[in-house]
Amino acid sequence: MIRRLALALTALGAVSAHAADKPPVVVELYQSQGCSSCPPADLNVNALADRPDVLALSFAVTYWDQLGWKDTFAKPAYTQRQWDYAHAGSRNVVATPQVVINGRGDLVGNNRAQLEAAIVKAAPLPGPAIMVGNGKAQIGAGAAANADVWLVRYDPRTLQVPIARGENGGKTIAHRNIVRDLTRLGAWTGQPATFAIPEWKDSAVRTAILVQVRGGGPILSAAKM
Repeated sequence: MIRRLALALTALGAVSAHAADKPPVVVELYQSQGCSSCPPADLNVNALADRPDVLALSFAVTYWDQLGWKDTFAKPAYTQRQWDYAHAGSRNVVATPQVVINGRGDLVGNNRAQLEAAIVKAAPLPGPAIMVGNGKAQIGAGAAANADVWLVRYDPRTLQVPIARGENGGKTIAHRNIVRDLTRLGAWTGQPATFAIPEWKDSAVRTAILVQVRGGGPILSAAKM
């Protein structure tokens, strides 16, 4: 009897937790270790890393690499993602630091109060539901859309990086939630879809799923695991 009651309470707790879940606000920072303006934005986004209502992601871009210091985490795919946002917003330049909220509005990110206000004002993500388990991501039904499903691997640990050269030479920059991999799992058009999640070698690295309108459009849903 006690065991049946415990199982029932466990099931009820799981249902209640799932019912209370809602997609986090996605905060993307585009930065470089070679950019002297970036450390304040790094600190502000680092401070969001543990918030359950926020998915904070730090993307290191490559276009500062030729100016004296090659960023230790930068990848061309992250630079391309920032360019996708620029093109979607009819802009022909990119710059660091830049924070993008839910794939829509953007700001510099160096002012903590402005960043917090932007998070508060962010509109709730419209869906679809995302369920993850058994090595798969299941995307529920929703309004028809031309969207991509992205797998994001990010490191929640504080990574202290000493900078030897460039604009930040002599400083040590702390990174949290630095993105280590960005993989497109496939397309989502509004119908339910299931995608396999590849294994990752480092168990400390965390995983998130984004459903996003193609070509730098708004994020429709997000889940962190």
